[in-house]
Amino acid sequence: MVTKSLSIRINEDDYKFLSSLAKEEREDVSKTVRELVDLGRVMFAIEKYKKSEASIEKAARIAGVSISKMMEIFKEHGVEANIEFEDYLKGLKTLRKVW
Repeated sequence: MVTKSLSIRINEDDYKFLSSLAKEEREDVSKTVRELVDLGRVMFAIEKYKKSEASIEKAARIAGVSISKMMEIFKEHGVEANIEFEDYLKGLKTLRKVW
């Protein structure tokens, strides 16, 4: 994976928090920020899905995971499916054609 460098400005409290967290985790600040960004992507995807602003597929793309992994994440966070009965029937019909 190719990585890019990014320079950002943050307030002193956030910097102290990141430094402290990195120290507790015995990691450098860059790795800590990357982990928080990854977690933030997942949480952002969950919120978009809960607000019906994203499908499961779009939420998975936002989070950077597969659809099946996104469904596991939803289960872990107690997120209920935003699916109408008609959508379920349409999916079932499509599945029957493929299977």
